[in-house]
Amino acid sequence: MNTQTTKQIEKTKSKAFGKDVYLLGEDSDGTYYWLEAPKWDCGWYWGFGYVETYTNNKRPDISKDINSHQHIGSSFMGAVDYYDTEKQCFRKGEYIHNIYDSPALVNKTFTQNEGWELSELFNQFYFLRSAAENFGRGKCHTANTKAPNWEDKELAKKINEKLIPAVTARILDILSPSVS
Repeated sequence: MNTQTTKQIEKTKSKAFGKDVYLLGEDSDGTYYWLEAPKWDCGWYWGFGYVETYTNNKRPDISKDINSHQHIGSSFMGAVDYYDTEKQCFRKGEYIHNIYDSPALVNKTFTQNEGWELSELFNQFYFLRSAAENFGRGKCHTANTKAPNWEDKELAKKINEKLIPAVTARILDILSPSVS
């Protein structure tokens, strides 16, 4: 669990390179971390869970470039990757169940309870995206075997057109500034 003092910072929505981005929080150095809005990519899968920092940290809308690109599922929750300088390689760290407890985010735009909901929703997103890909193709295509083919184009369509958009909409709702 994160033992640093955390403060709630204002929920902020901005744009970066034509995409909507939502502020997750900031680290101990004052770097802001922004979640990109979901996008249907390449006509067959959902691109989502991308967290970026920008050259203009607090104003991505006027930024010239991206400083870093990470994935929420490997950098902020789950078995988080870290760089082991002694072994000079990336390793899996302690498992983070609630994104609120991510050591990368000292100050957050969401509460601890919202963090639990976000964590559940991100896990649902990754599960549903994988399920849609498998049902859409029928197999994982790890190897050419006689493994059962579970192709179900209608189920893949339902997941992609109804379930994933409902999950991602709730995530963005949690991270969006309140409308007065």
